[in-house]
Amino acid sequence: MFEFDQYLGFLAFLTILTIGFWLMIFLLTFVIPYWIGGSLIERVKEIMEEKKANKNA
Repeated sequence: MFEFDQYLGFLAFLTILTIGFWLMIFLLTFVIPYWIGGSLIERVKEIMEEKKANKNA
């Protein structure tokens, strides 16, 4: 079947594949929505400050 070095290579491949899979799941479900949400909140704050500055001027 497999020799020992082939077995280690296969395990390394599966480990890297699994780490990549869970990293993509983490990025798509947490990091990217957090990044987009934070940028939207900051943009809304900037727009509110611009309106306030125009109203006072």
